[in-house]
Amino acid sequence: MPEIIPDDSVGLVQPEKILFNQPLELACGRTLDQYHLMVETYGELNEAHSNAILICHALSGNHHVAGYNSMDDRKPGWWDSAIGPGKPIDTNKFFVIGLNNLGGCHGSSGPNQTNPDTNKPYGPDFPLMTVADWVNSQARLADHFGIEQWAAVIGGSLGGMQALQWAIDYPERLRHCMVIAAAPKLSAQNIAFNEVARQAISKDPQFHNGHYYEQDEVPKVGLMLARMLGHITYLSDDGMRDKFGRELREGKISFDFNPQFEVESYLRYQGERFSTAFDANTYLLMTKALDYYDPAADFNHDLPAALKRALCKFMVISFTTDWRFSPERSRAITDALVEAGKQVSYAEIDSPQGHDAFLIPIPRYMEIFRAYMKRVEADIPQTPGETA
Repeated sequence: MPEIIPDDSVGLVQPEKILFNQPLELACGRTLDQYHLMVETYGELNEAHSNAILICHALSGNHHVAGYNSMDDRKPGWWDSAIGPGKPIDTNKFFVIGLNNLGGCHGSSGPNQTNPDTNKPYGPDFPLMTVADWVNSQARLADHFGIEQWAAVIGGSLGGMQALQWAIDYPERLRHCMVIAAAPKLSAQNIAFNEVARQAISKDPQFHNGHYYEQDEVPKVGLMLARMLGHITYLSDDGMRDKFGRELREGKISFDFNPQFEVESYLRYQGERFSTAFDANTYLLMTKALDYYDPAADFNHDLPAALKRALCKFMVISFTTDWRFSPERSRAITDALVEAGKQVSYAEIDSPQGHDAFLIPIPRYMEIFRAYMKRVEADIPQTPGETA
């Protein structure tokens, strides 16, 4: 917990739950008659409503992007290093919105929230979501705040996919799109990792086909195994070697099956912590949304054709040791944007941290991020109703 709030922090912030009564039609064929989105905002919206930034989160992210909810918090929001006064996303200049996506487990309508039709948790009955569904709900969120056009939509990993989908589905409603450590669709290997994680959860005896809320139980072991598997893919071999090597916790082999290597202990700790903080049905839903994502599918699998609809400028960033979403996948997005005739900048950051690097304030990464946000700032219209 902080002894004092740093000067470059957004400080103490409180989330807001927003109700939407307009039915939302989903790609799966179902409709949400009403739903909530949990959001946090930082900075102030200017008179023209033209300085707004939307932050889209990754698989296990949420609306708490920066600052602290109380002085008892152990650490700030998940992207606090990038958002705040004087930081790359400068809250002295931008109005920033972070949200928990539909199907999430941190206050937005999702499996662990009450179904108004039954007054019981949705559980596995909550509809499967797609990235396009999330973007549609986020467009409603923009309407709620009176934002006709975002200064930028920004996201890493699954958040980067949402940013890219925004440029395709609502081309006139954003001036800049920042896609970080993402891909135009999952590889077969990535889908396989997600399926193993889902199997670990669904085969847990306490899963109860997703109705574990009614049993007052949690499929803790399954969630723990899913997170351990996922965490391995978020780190690089170099990063794990530098951080853990083959160090033994007690300095010697104990010839049993208890954790003996530091890396084993670390993964168990991460899994244990995650199993008490995240919802199993949400994990299944979020990984399926990842698997389904393929914006080129509606354009005869031609990604440049899909991206021709975009009107905004793009920044694409990748990390050298990210093997979950490798630089090659980011270059595929960049090449497709170039072929589609779009304005795009690309940066490949040398880092040992693997996929998790997009969350870490690596100096070169932050320099590039800050420089691009200066472009975003320069493009902010000052007249109400003016667009790019």
